[in-house]
Amino acid sequence: MTSSPTPDALLGPADVRELADVLGVRPTKQRGQNFVIDANTVRRIVRVADVRPDDVVVEVGPGLGSLTLALLEVADRVTAVEIDDVLASALPATIAARMPDRAGRFALVHSDAMQVTGLPGPAPTALVANLPYNVAVPVLLHMLETFPSIERTLVMVQSEVADRLAAGPGSRVYGVPSVKANWYAEVKRAGAIGRNVFWPAPNVDSGLVSLVRRAEPIKTTASRQEVFAVVDAAFAQRRKTLRAALAGWAGSAAAAEAALVAAGVSPQARGESLTVEEFARIAENRVFESPADHEESSRP
Repeated sequence: MTSSPTPDALLGPADVRELADVLGVRPTKQRGQNFVIDANTVRRIVRVADVRPDDVVVEVGPGLGSLTLALLEVADRVTAVEIDDVLASALPATIAARMPDRAGRFALVHSDAMQVTGLPGPAPTALVANLPYNVAVPVLLHMLETFPSIERTLVMVQSEVADRLAAGPGSRVYGVPSVKANWYAEVKRAGAIGRNVFWPAPNVDSGLVSLVRRAEPIKTTASRQEVFAVVDAAFAQRRKTLRAALAGWAGSAAAAEAALVAAGVSPQARGESLTVEEFARIAENRVFESPADHEESSRP
């Protein structure tokens, strides 16, 4: 039985600035770095993420360790993935100094999260992260695809990204991120985060997004790649009807219409009105035209 962490184990504003000073670190816009400096905020994130004592949590972009320490207060194990050389080399020492009794439960992977295909130790059950806005969606989708053992996810992202991820069909901001996230999980907004809990304070608001892995995958004979290809095509020209937007994907407008009708979707509909299940049905009904068919369909 390990002892409880001391009340001052988490990083406050002065701790974050002192650590950054010692390391010679200045948050960079290039990597979208904004360090959380408020202990109440990171504890709130852990609580909203529903992190449990038996969880194996993977964190992407731990930075100086504010959220990492809060996760270690509760979770069984935490594995942090950090791309920055200086931050990655310093984090284990920060954990050892501030939570020595939990240091054995912590592992660091020094890598670009988009390149990670495996993690040390037991399979992760939860993903909790403060994701930079410029890579938030691709990193999130990569982790959900690569680690099917992740049951619960909570990410802090730019508010606009949070809205897009959690949007439903018919919403003005419903698009590729919304559909692809929904392929894996039930997605919802889980709160807002003020600017003053970061250093430096960003020029945009942040939001929390909760993703709970679907108990049963989407029922479809189409592969994920096939479904995502339809989604990408539909939103590449989102103002066009699906008959027109999917013409390139299907081989012709006529073939796109045939796939849509077979899937029970109006050829005059637009991508923003479809559920992920409907996109899957369209993918299932794609018919590959022969060159002769294509030649015939392209005649006036």
